[in-house]
Amino acid sequence: MSADSEAVAVETAKLRRFEPRAISAVMSREVANFRTFWKGTTFSSVLEPTIYLLAFGLGLGSTLVGDVGSIPYVEFVGTGMVATAVIFSSALPAMFGTFVKHHFQRTYDAILATPVDTEELVTAEVLWIGLRSGFYGTFPLLVTIIFFGLDPKLGMLLVPIFCMVTAVGFAGFGVSVAAKAEKIDQFNYVTTLAITPLFLVAGTFFPIDQLPEGFQVVAQLNPLYQLVELVRGAAFGFQTVDILRFCGLVAFSTALWRLACVLMQRRLID
Repeated sequence: MSADSEAVAVETAKLRRFEPRAISAVMSREVANFRTFWKGTTFSSVLEPTIYLLAFGLGLGSTLVGDVGSIPYVEFVGTGMVATAVIFSSALPAMFGTFVKHHFQRTYDAILATPVDTEELVTAEVLWIGLRSGFYGTFPLLVTIIFFGLDPKLGMLLVPIFCMVTAVGFAGFGVSVAAKAEKIDQFNYVTTLAITPLFLVAGTFFPIDQLPEGFQVVAQLNPLYQLVELVRGAAFGFQTVDILRFCGLVAFSTALWRLACVLMQRRLID
């Protein structure tokens, strides 16, 4: 192989690999933008789980439900609300944010005019959403500890990691949906037919063994259910199967991230 051919091969390999500087540059843009609205996001992230816990935990739980197994219902809901916070802080921002930045703001066209490729762009987007959701996803757990008497455990330090891994998958899902959507109102179908059923059968408000047997099998494939079980494991004691749950979430997130990269490549470049 000639020197020129080797140089071309080296340059091609360089262009195809992920550049940390490119990813960090895109993420820094998101951080700078987030600084303009973080107060409102933080306020709602604290107030929303508090309202849910007051309504379901103290209202419904104290009058109709009582304990779920050996777990007080307010703690059962509080640990389950982590999954709800994760999906709504990852899938929805990914869907709407991606669509707006591509179709209306033309942000992605400007970014791709720099030394950033589509995979680096998508990776930066889902990582930022994952990090943000990993932080805000813990708020229901903190509210339950501070205001509703849940005992803090050392294993809870792993909850932000569980949240982040799951959020990356749902961020990839949101980006994938945005890559295929032609109109922003099409997201209503996704929210109604996918996101809402997923968080309702995640075991947040009731044990999934209360569902018909066929629905239980489907519910166990729900990534949010796996996240709920991991969070409850952190709060009340891990089981051996939780290792498989976490590995399943990693596989889910990896698959959805790759799907988002492929679909956005087709949307933006091909």
